[in-house]
Amino acid sequence: MAGLRLKKIEKVYPNGFKAVHGVDLEVRDGEFMVFVGPSGCAKSTLLRMVAGLESISGGEMLIGNQLVNTLPAKQRGIAMVFQNYALYPHMKVYDNLAFGLKLAGTPKAEIDARVKEAARLLEMEHLLDRYPKQLSGGQAQRVAVGRAIVKRPEVFLFDEPLSNLDAKLRAAMRVRLTELHQALRAQGRPATVIYVTHDQVEAMTMGERICVLKDGTIQQVDTPTALYERPANAFVAGFIGSPEMNLHDVQLQLADDGAAFAWAGLRLPLPAAKAQRLRARGDSPVKLGLRPEHLAAQPGAPGALPVPGTLRFLEHMGNEVFVHAELGGLPFIGRVAPEALGELAGKQRGDAHVFHLQMSACHAFDAASGVNLLL
Repeated sequence: MAGLRLKKIEKVYPNGFKAVHGVDLEVRDGEFMVFVGPSGCAKSTLLRMVAGLESISGGEMLIGNQLVNTLPAKQRGIAMVFQNYALYPHMKVYDNLAFGLKLAGTPKAEIDARVKEAARLLEMEHLLDRYPKQLSGGQAQRVAVGRAIVKRPEVFLFDEPLSNLDAKLRAAMRVRLTELHQALRAQGRPATVIYVTHDQVEAMTMGERICVLKDGTIQQVDTPTALYERPANAFVAGFIGSPEMNLHDVQLQLADDGAAFAWAGLRLPLPAAKAQRLRARGDSPVKLGLRPEHLAAQPGAPGALPVPGTLRFLEHMGNEVFVHAELGGLPFIGRVAPEALGELAGKQRGDAHVFHLQMSACHAFDAASGVNLLL
């Protein structure tokens, strides 16, 4: 396997539109890296540039230690799994897996060994004599992955490979692909993987590190836990997490006894450590950030701040309840266990209630740039 390095990579189309803006990124040898972001953020464009399917307008791209800017796709040592799988309908699964190796002149015995090894890894030995039309969506997806595995590439590229599957199968395939990556590593064949998705749940559950993209620029690259707990800016904070972080424009107010977020007559004092880090800004507009799990329906967490508000509605999700509330005229969402609703369980839309906010877990972002001011 090999790592991948992008140095000031740019993509400019003939009409002058700049899709990728000076991307710097290192994907480590054997790492499972996920590119995530909203539609139009250039994540698939960047992947296609790695694959050699899109030209590079500026910068340098290296696979291992080899500069590949002008290297044809077939010489880059990559294998790509597309969204639509692109299986040959007239060939059985075995021949779909073997076709690329046959074109490369691989000996027949080695082809057979590689195909059967891939089928074993993906638990699809029983599918080798079937045609693509006889496969379910999940089985066809496994064949597409197997076709990549038999090539033994330097880098695996996945372009939203699960987006055509239903929710249950998509969850199962997330597990299968993650286990496959771990199995190859355990066998001494660590696979360098770049996986593109718009689904932040896929990103959080599969990626060892995640690259969050917006408008052709990298917003943050880090582990799923670090992205969730220490987002670099308001965009990352709002994109990572489901339900998403509560984000609102408020006023930072300083006083002799500390600092507070204020809006519409509400004043939420900040813990001393956070107040100290924000004092240099003075009274100024900021963006408050609070994860749903840090808004509770009743007292519990030490230091939680009681805040009066009104109930909008409750979403019962089975093992948890999403509490939609209004605090000082702004909408907030909380995530609580059903048994932690307390008296809120019997209230109706518009009823007053005192909610409890863990201000020790809050974030403050610059109102203009969105930069996290508490990192």
